[in-house]
Amino acid sequence: MSVKSFLSLPFANYINLKNKKWKYNAVNTQKKIFEKLIKSAERTRFGEDHNFSKIKSYSDFKKNVPVRNYEDLSTYIERIKSGEENILWRGRPIYLCKTSGTTSGAKYIPISKESMPNHITAARDAILSYISKTKNTSIVNGKMIFLQGSPTLSKTNGILTGRLSGIVAHHVPVYLTKNRLPSFQTNCIEDWEQKVDEIIEETINEKMSLISGIPPWVQMYFEKLQKKTGKKIKDVFTNFDLFIYGGVNFDPYKQTFEKLIGKKVDGVELYPSSEGFIAYQDSQEREGMLLCVNHGIFYEFIPASEFFDKNSTRISIEDVKIGVNYVIILNTNAGLWAYNIGDTVKFVSINPYRIVVTGRIKHFTSAFGEHVISNEVEKSLKRTIEKIPATVNEFHVAPQVNPESGLPFHEWFIEFNRKPSNLNEFTLLLDDNLQEINSYYKDLISGNILTKLLITPLKKDSFRNYMKSIGKLGGQNKVPRLSNDRKIGNKLLKFKE
Repeated sequence: MSVKSFLSLPFANYINLKNKKWKYNAVNTQKKIFEKLIKSAERTRFGEDHNFSKIKSYSDFKKNVPVRNYEDLSTYIERIKSGEENILWRGRPIYLCKTSGTTSGAKYIPISKESMPNHITAARDAILSYISKTKNTSIVNGKMIFLQGSPTLSKTNGILTGRLSGIVAHHVPVYLTKNRLPSFQTNCIEDWEQKVDEIIEETINEKMSLISGIPPWVQMYFEKLQKKTGKKIKDVFTNFDLFIYGGVNFDPYKQTFEKLIGKKVDGVELYPSSEGFIAYQDSQEREGMLLCVNHGIFYEFIPASEFFDKNSTRISIEDVKIGVNYVIILNTNAGLWAYNIGDTVKFVSINPYRIVVTGRIKHFTSAFGEHVISNEVEKSLKRTIEKIPATVNEFHVAPQVNPESGLPFHEWFIEFNRKPSNLNEFTLLLDDNLQEINSYYKDLISGNILTKLLITPLKKDSFRNYMKSIGKLGGQNKVPRLSNDRKIGNKLLKFKE
């Protein structure tokens, strides 16, 4: 046992014990975060515009600060980009995190000196929580790979600017730098396919113990490794014990990963975002991810069913209920106020507060009033595969409102790694499962408003080729699993079998 391995368990236990103070005292912790945020931003431009000096309660805050998206904050962001200080938060941000926007082009999310440590601490604590619970200290002895965007940063009026994963790459703790791969030079390669090829060359002969990244891009890495070596991943990396992932629901990838790896490995799910590190999996036995209530973010929640209503309910963590689908709203120590990041979550526990990500408030299919969400299609697909075995690489669901003949329907574009033995039976069972999960969809089928769903099988690598065609291959990019129009669906048609 190495010194690092020997020391990792007591350190993990210490951090785990320390975190229990906020983990099981979330409501009071959030109240303190709220008060600190308001006090800290009183003299900012935003704080003065919204009467922060007069805000004494959460109720006051809701009256003064409406829920916003990026476009609503853009005038403040532009002032930050032009070099002004004390706009959304004290001083100037130390980074601007550049993300892909759907309606506004590129977005620039501020990261302050106060918020940056929370991104690192939460990721660290996720690993330490795993070590503390499982006693598996061997992962710290091997090499670790983080498949991520380029760490190359530019400047926007003196503010360092780049992708979140690239920014975080500059803050890896010293004790991990010797274990970490790939090299800085390889990480800076912009072309994703070339980058993965170089990563393979750097890692193929290493003792990899921990691998991290968004599932579709890790899958690409594994497939290329397998093609090069002719071996299962477990035989290439005999010490590989832990897979850390986030960005998409891992369930649809599980079968493919187990086949590629050749054994089951433990997994830890993360919920990082450019706006803040929101949650991480703290247990291998319990469902969901622990909400980071002590990491510079005050959370608000709006029931997804009410989100587009004029007077929707807006609550703090104190009033959330298990099983309700909420839009998550952030207030951060980087200066985002009542900010809608577009994600929906459900609580699966309130002592401590654990969540599962259910989808995106804008990523749904409701062309006929059914409001089918990501969590529902993923659950329907999982149940179907349990009864009729198949392996799915990726999928996308879009409505077909004007078919050439017959009633409208949902079209599922599925890239199978292994097709079901009977596609018709698979399709019917998938539709039955979705009807069971979503009563609105069932009513539309029963009422002859919709006909049952159609599966359009796609060729191998269709989703990768689609992402490549729009310049979003790799990194933190992923294909939405649901859409309320056919913009993506129509482009996927050219990849059908």
